[in-house]
Amino acid sequence: MTLKTEEIKTQSETERLVLRPLQNQDYERWLEGCRGRLPSQYKYDDEKMDLSGWTQEKFNNDVVTNLQLLADRDEAYVFGVFRKSDKKHIGKVEFCTIMRDEFQWGLLGYTIHNQYWRKGYGKEAVKEALNMAFQNLHFHRIEAHINVDNKPSIKLAESVGMEFECTRKGFIYEFEEWTDNLVYYMNSK
Repeated sequence: MTLKTEEIKTQSETERLVLRPLQNQDYERWLEGCRGRLPSQYKYDDEKMDLSGWTQEKFNNDVVTNLQLLADRDEAYVFGVFRKSDKKHIGKVEFCTIMRDEFQWGLLGYTIHNQYWRKGYGKEAVKEALNMAFQNLHFHRIEAHINVDNKPSIKLAESVGMEFECTRKGFIYEFEEWTDNLVYYMNSK
């Protein structure tokens, strides 16, 4: 199955959030969300980005255009997460296509800016994004690969109904070593 981007519903809403691809006009909201990040809270919380070279043009080309190209090629779909009440950019949820054909298999990733943690936004965004993955992107299986000691991510995956499948030993090269990852999954209903 080959997806045509124009046929895919790429926006969805929850009670408090809007999930949609980033657009050129999101630059200021994106910049504010990134600038507002607190210092890293734990090992898997990204450090603050160096935003000194980020301009509207760089955002348009390096983020918006590149993400649209990935979606057009059915390689990845990145949804900005925006709070409805004030339109603030609070994070993202993304799906990478692992394999299509008879598998319809994708990989889930998620990040909420740490100044918005502990408000349930991650769970709300990921739960809705999974609905989008199955209904709009036509995936059958979604996996999350999670470091064995990343307790907040494990808790989030479990809270949205993902099931633990296995531990993949030496699965991802990061922190200058091959690390084990837990595999959580969900299949379309």
